[in-house]
Amino acid sequence: MSVPSEQHNVAARMAVWSSRHRRRAFWGWLAFVIVVFALGNAVGTTQISDVDQFSGESHRAEVALDHAGLRPVKEVVFVQSGKLTAKDPEFRAAVTDVTRRLSRVPYVENLRSPLARGNDVSADGHAALVNFQIAGDSNQARDRVGASLAAVAAAQGAHPALDVEQFGAASANKAINKVIGEDLAKAGELSLPVTLIILTLTFGTLVAAGVPLLIGITSVLAALGLVALPSGLLPVDANLAAVVLMIGLAVGVDYSLFYLRREREERAAGRSEGAALVAAAATSGRAVLISGVTVIVAMAGMFISGDKSFISFAEGAILVVAIAMFASLTVLPAMLSWLGDRVEKGRVPLIGRRRHPAGRSRFWTALTGRVMARPGLSIVLAGGLLVLLAIPALQLRVVTSGIDQMPQDLPIIKTYDKVRAVFPTQGVTATVVVQADDVRSGATAAGIVALRRQVAASDAFRPGTEVTYSADRKVAQIDVPTPGNGTDAASVRGLDQLRGTIIPATVGRVAGATVNVSGDAAGSKDFASQLTSRLPLIFAFVFGLAFLLMLVTFRSIVIPIKAIILNLFSIGAAYGILVLVFQKGHGESLLGFTSIGGVTNWLPLFLFVVLFGLSMDYHVFILSRVRELHDRGMPTDEAVKQGISSTAGTVTSAALVMVGVFAVFITLSFLDFKELGLGLATAVLIDATIIRGVMLPASMKLLGDWNWYLPGWLEWLPRVGAERDAGAPDGPDEPPDAEGPEVADEPRPAPVPA
Repeated sequence: MSVPSEQHNVAARMAVWSSRHRRRAFWGWLAFVIVVFALGNAVGTTQISDVDQFSGESHRAEVALDHAGLRPVKEVVFVQSGKLTAKDPEFRAAVTDVTRRLSRVPYVENLRSPLARGNDVSADGHAALVNFQIAGDSNQARDRVGASLAAVAAAQGAHPALDVEQFGAASANKAINKVIGEDLAKAGELSLPVTLIILTLTFGTLVAAGVPLLIGITSVLAALGLVALPSGLLPVDANLAAVVLMIGLAVGVDYSLFYLRREREERAAGRSEGAALVAAAATSGRAVLISGVTVIVAMAGMFISGDKSFISFAEGAILVVAIAMFASLTVLPAMLSWLGDRVEKGRVPLIGRRRHPAGRSRFWTALTGRVMARPGLSIVLAGGLLVLLAIPALQLRVVTSGIDQMPQDLPIIKTYDKVRAVFPTQGVTATVVVQADDVRSGATAAGIVALRRQVAASDAFRPGTEVTYSADRKVAQIDVPTPGNGTDAASVRGLDQLRGTIIPATVGRVAGATVNVSGDAAGSKDFASQLTSRLPLIFAFVFGLAFLLMLVTFRSIVIPIKAIILNLFSIGAAYGILVLVFQKGHGESLLGFTSIGGVTNWLPLFLFVVLFGLSMDYHVFILSRVRELHDRGMPTDEAVKQGISSTAGTVTSAALVMVGVFAVFITLSFLDFKELGLGLATAVLIDATIIRGVMLPASMKLLGDWNWYLPGWLEWLPRVGAERDAGAPDGPDEPPDAEGPEVADEPRPAPVPA
């Protein structure tokens, strides 16, 4: 008697339904992707406001400035000549032309000419600033700044003897978004052919290679559309599209690869098309389900950070992983059911082979045998290497993303450097925000004067401190120019003096006054402080839920503990390499960047949750095969050897896909993307080689049957997704060849128990 479909695990039941309703599954999926992507594009994506990019004290300062109307979107036009001064008619004519053109531009407000304000002219008279504002918040201004840029460009064309250039928050954001967009387009153009080549080498046929790629691409498109729809209420980080593309393409292809390789293996072993599909779903499909849930659990840890950028990363990453997992478990079986053996079409000469069983890799069989012959020595050598790679991570320093992380050859960056050199207050500043009943009189005003006096007497700051007051006299903004780039030691020294010494001795002593400091250095330090305070909770959440998930999956208390420890080895090594490359500057010329003395602040936590989840992919896939063999009665040692060697081709191909996709981001111009790509590619490479080939088999050899130890008081745990039919020559519930009404299963010959 056949085993009814309701007794399969969830993944197998999903495959049975999809194969029976393949038209509904496939065309419904395509319609869903097209609709949500089109709607997302029509709605547009709202990015996180500038105020919400800060944490802690700096966030309180930014909120106060925003509410007081002291954080308008400011822009300047920098007019400079090596020969002329602001007193010369030609220079004055250029300034007048700029102000005249800008006065006609929509959304330009509070336009001020330096000809009426001497403090907007440089000390030597060779440079001047035309100040103005763009109406609206930072997101609106980014869309509105284009007209002013065009007006300034026209003025530059009319006065070629002078430099006439625009810089400000809106124009910089517009330039940054353009770079990010170009980088993402380049990443897509490079990732797709790289992935297709790897998949073609893996399967040997174009059709088989195209199926996982289709799943990955459609998963990314659907996620991008769904992320955009609620972004008006849940704004997202500017880097989210890159995260969705990178994670979605990698896991979408990998999950499909796991599934398709097992289905082809079952067909090559003699199963019918339908039985092979159900067997693949019951085994690799189950592994995909467990892996996907583990990745989602890890990503959810970012919600605990309380940071809006991390929250948006969590939303996007969880969404694209869930979509890719769902597509792999439903759309992929529908496609395979429709294609059948036609999935072998488009055979590539020399490398194409029809239904060749995966078999056992000679290389990995030999390596695993040597490792398990000397497990203690293998762990010491491999673990020692990973520890050495991880040691530099102890010096990890996080910095806030800023101008220095942009390609330095961009025109907007060159303009910024010119402005900062001539007008210090337009460059890096620490912003002291004072709130009181009246900041322009009494003790508060005296405290502000005392603060400015001590700042002027200190060598930790540059000259040019400016004070701006709100219209209601309740808020004062004191911009203190600091040396450095905003995140280096010089800038941090100035911040520490302000917060630790100068403010407590001056305006900070005034009763009823509230003082907070913002700026690049303050934002970076406050972000790190908030994240450090939340890390224990994040680690406990990720480790705890991952442990429980693997405990239930493998019915072992040892397997999840070992998996967590091994994953930490690869993550630590990836951190160490990031510090060596991007903080210490090794490989600058090779990778095309200039070190800013640290790693971008959002990356360490993001890498931890992503790598922890992705590392579990291979771990779960390999251990599922090992457990499958062990449950059939094979000794643990032999199950480990055969499990690793028989999954070697799939894991190697999947790792190559991930490393290929991640490595593409190293070639991009935005420094954040380079760091993200190198960190992910390094960790996956380590995980698929040293961890998979040495640490895992060696540790399982040493533990022996203790690998499967489950205390008696946990025997009540449910047995999820038994894979009883994975190795039989034929399988239950073979789906019909055509879609039809849901009817009771017809009797089929019972499979031979494994």
